[in-house]
Amino acid sequence: MLVIRSDKRALQRLRTACERAKRMLSYAVQTSIEIDSLHGGIDFYATITRAKFEDMNKSFFSECVETVEKCLRDAEMCKASIDDVVLVGGTTRVPKVKSMLQDMFDGKELCMSVNPDEDVAYGAAIHAAVLSGDEMLQDVLLVDVTPLSLGVRTIGGVMTLLIPRNTTIPTKKEKVFTTCYDNQSSVLIQVYQGESVSTDENNLLGQFRLPGIERAPRGVPKINVTFEINANGIMDVSAEDKVARIKKKITITYDAGRLSTEEIERMVQDANYDR
Repeated sequence: MLVIRSDKRALQRLRTACERAKRMLSYAVQTSIEIDSLHGGIDFYATITRAKFEDMNKSFFSECVETVEKCLRDAEMCKASIDDVVLVGGTTRVPKVKSMLQDMFDGKELCMSVNPDEDVAYGAAIHAAVLSGDEMLQDVLLVDVTPLSLGVRTIGGVMTLLIPRNTTIPTKKEKVFTTCYDNQSSVLIQVYQGESVSTDENNLLGQFRLPGIERAPRGVPKINVTFEINANGIMDVSAEDKVARIKKKITITYDAGRLSTEEIERMVQDANYDR
């Protein structure tokens, strides 16, 4: 047996050869992997069929379809309302991925008029041009959404929602809060991102304190909290006591406390499981 776990160079050469074989299997039903002197002077040779490759990766292919189904649910759309299915990313060249997507959409012809390796770059360029006010793209509408729900921590560590997940941006939401204790002179505004009802399981984006609240029995002061997200994904959070005429705010940039795609997906899955 050839063990190469500790040989980083050999691992990289093997990965490169496997990537090349994966691409070949998009056009051929069988291919070989050949590497001279892979490790310790030993050559490596193997053959793999498309059927074997598909069987080895069936769980990943299923995740692709599940992701598309999730997008449809989040957008509250049905398959019949989709005009075109555009393939994005080099992996969509894999025949099994194409066939699974086509089956999911009841045999609908897939759109392959754009190079799947360049789709994201095209979209990013168009989005940048729209944001910069390019006159040639005045009629182009690109819709961005919040990947996770946004809210504040309230008594008991409860996540009180202001902006739900998948809300189209730019957006602005307001909600009125009050004090928890008699004669409370300040409130702490803690901004969270996530899908759990408990802020302990969500992601803290930022916090600030609003001082100078007029002392009164609990429940009497009215604190107006506003979340406003612009087209660039930058969020302004403000809290205002209109009676005392006191206002504080913070700005949360797109990358502040930003979660990875995997962390966002985990939060969504955990929330769906809890429900």
